[in-house]
Order: sequence, then structure tokens, then C-alpha cells
Amino acid sequence: MNATTMTVVTPTAREPELQVQNGQRTLQTWALPIDEAFLEEFLTYVFGTYWEQIVFGPIIEGAAYELTCPCKPERIRKFDGYLTVTFGGPHFHLCIGENKGSPRNRTPEDLKRRRKPSLAQIFRRLDRDGAPISWGFEMKNGVGEPMISIFFASPFLSAGDKLHREPKWERLAMWRDISKRYLGRQPEAFDESGKGYRGGCD
Repeated sequence: MNATTMTVVTPTAREPELQVQNGQRTLQTWALPIDEAFLEEFLTYVFGTYWEQIVFGPIIEGAAYELTCPCKPERIRKFDGYLTVTFGGPHFHLCIGENKGSPRNRTPEDLKRRRKPSLAQIFRRLDRDGAPISWGFEMKNGVGEPMISIFFASPFLSAGDKLHREPKWERLAMWRDISKRYLGRQPEAFDESGKGYRGGCD
């Protein structure tokens, strides 16, 4: 299916880059700013607003961590380049800026560069038929290693990777809010063109 024939966007909407794997169209991506202030605002908005809907964690070769928030974040704060998201006891730290270290133990320059993000992007994954199958965000550090992936609410899945018998298109509300807020895109009929994981996903 040709995405351009179904897309309804504003004149200022950002168009995606296309990443090709194995000779097939698989991923549409939109690069985001990697400055500390933007990433703090973006991640605070996503975790603070959609904590009940997201699945997140690092996705690396040989391992995929698909975690859910145990509750609404108790606190989201930044210190020394790291954003900390706390759920009562459980929490995680994510470097989004310059980690200077303490006055007596400064972070070496090469380690600063490695820890800082070099890429942040919103993505929309397409199935083998070219229809959307998943939506989300990913960030990589200064040497291109995965730091975090966040999968947005899916019309095809619920918590625990349970497949829906029929797509729940209202679950696209998160994607549509974030894509409008950060990419200037209006809702697209293209997002409702897929058949989900029963319809030939990659």
C-alpha cells in the first residue's frame, strides 16, 4: 500500500526517513533533537502522560527488555546529565546530557562523549505489506549503542503482548498525540491500514 495516497498532513508536517533492511521497506524514522532540554521535556511527557500504555527497555543483539511501569512515576528529575524516573522503589537512570562527575572525580571526556546521546528518533515500523505494525521512540549513545526503546500503545497488542482479535484503533491516540506534538503531523488513515501481527508482520 502506498503511504502517500492515504496521508493527511499539515503543510509543516515532517516527513520520515526510510530505513531499508534486507531489501525491504521496514522502518520510517523521524530524527529528534538530542539536546538535554528537549530530551528531558520529551521523556518527561511520555512517561508522565502515558506510563500505563508504554513498553520500554534496551533492545540489543541477543536481548530485548520489554518492561512496563509498575505505577505512575513518583518523580522524574535530572541531575548531572542523567534523567532519573522513579516508581517508588524501582527506577532507572538515562544519560541525556553532559555527565560531568563530581568535583573530585570528573568524568573523562571520552566517557562523556560515549554516554551522551548521538541519536534520538521516533519510528513507525512497517510490516511486509508496507502497513504500520508498531510505533515508538529509540535513543542511542555516542558510539551508537542502544540506550532505550519505548513502544507506544498498539492497536494490535495489550499489556503482556496479548493479541487483540480485532484492532483497537483508539489505542493510536498516543501515537497521534506525540506525532502531532513533536512532528507536526495530523492523524493519518495510513495508520489504520494494517492487519496486525496476524497479517504477515516481519
